Amino acid sequence: MRYLLDLLYGVAIVLYSPKIVYRMVRQDRYRRGWSQRLGKITRLNPEKPCIWIHAVSVGEVNATRTLIERLSAQMNDYEVVISSTTDTGLARAKALYGADYSVFYFPFDLSPIMARAFRRLKPAVVLMMELEVWPNMTAIAHEQNVPLIVVNGRLSDKSFPKYLKVRALIRRMFRKVTLVLAQTQEYADRFIALGCRKEQVIVTNSLKYDTAQTEETVDGADRLAEQVNLGVERLWVAGGTGPGEEKMVLDVFARLKNAGFSDLRLAIVPRKPERFDEVAGLIDAAGFGYVRYSALKQTDSVTTCKPTVILGDTMGDLKKFYSLATVVFVGRSLVPMGGSDMMEPTALGKCTLFGPHTFNFKQTVEVLLAGEGAIEAADETGLYEQTFHCLKDADFARRIAANGRKVIRQNQGATQKTVDAIETVLGMK
Repeated sequence: MRYLLDLLYGVAIVLYSPKIVYRMVRQDRYRRGWSQRLGKITRLNPEKPCIWIHAVSVGEVNATRTLIERLSAQMNDYEVVISSTTDTGLARAKALYGADYSVFYFPFDLSPIMARAFRRLKPAVVLMMELEVWPNMTAIAHEQNVPLIVVNGRLSDKSFPKYLKVRALIRRMFRKVTLVLAQTQEYADRFIALGCRKEQVIVTNSLKYDTAQTEETVDGADRLAEQVNLGVERLWVAGGTGPGEEKMVLDVFARLKNAGFSDLRLAIVPRKPERFDEVAGLIDAAGFGYVRYSALKQTDSVTTCKPTVILGDTMGDLKKFYSLATVVFVGRSLVPMGGSDMMEPTALGKCTLFGPHTFNFKQTVEVLLAGEGAIEAADETGLYEQTFHCLKDADFARRIAANGRKVIRQNQGATQKTVDAIETVLGMK
């Protein structure tokens, strides 16, 4: 079976290689980390037992923050290492952990490559964030009696039906997972449906509630406000936006300006860095004066005017923009892309809106809407109407913001439950 899987992987790599080459040439992706992707990984403290944490991209990496902090405090006899799949995920992991931890690209799931990674890392336990269960990795961990734990487990409405179609093929793989720590009971039931044993699935809630900053002060936000020359004007922040949304946001912004909100400014922060230039072109075509924040950040300079639109074309600064916002729109939600993280602005106490396409954050959306802690806009027209309401009625906006922060705080606590479960699996409790 393993040889057949490796053959299928090989075919997939050949078929996917033109896209890899295109992204290497045009988007500067996949150019680094090939030795790590081939399993040649080193540790800083190989004399210690190892906890291997894998997080696919930026969102999953961010969700590890309180977990790694607690593991390091409670289990300091273990070395924590972190892998990620995407370039942006690895960059975020290095920014958070690169000074103190081994951070590397996730190796390809070809059996000889994954076996090499296990030989070099010698993990005592493998923690996979959300749903990163790979066949060869699972098989090797099972053969070597290395516990494999899915942390912050989630099977979205979009991914679950796809897994169900191949349940007969993947059931054995999921049976080998030692433990699933699921965000909700619904997600727990879905893992069980795919083959996980019922007694090995626990509901812990989402780690992202614990990582959400509920204090109003964000490091660097005051300097950002100085650099973009933000005074008493109100700022509408569209964060984590995706293709097709920026034009809608710009059209809504133009309507808001014409409706009398003359002091309103807009910050657009696209989710993907390869789209920064494209979005700059859209802002220019809309006829707004704008500044690229990257130009100010690189030179640590201050704009001499008050640009109507600010393009947040840097990585790691979205929270600073959110902290300055009067109203926030969380992107990838007016288009069917599953949404972006709406916990961050709600935790900061910001009046937060998003569209209807939020399947990647289903549980969070449900509790926020139930607690009147956020607003869902059905479409572009709804985004205009709801944003208009929030800007017109400051008391209403403050009430939504306060409710949102309250919901986040009420749902915290998953980190300690997760660490307790890991210690139990390792025989420490």
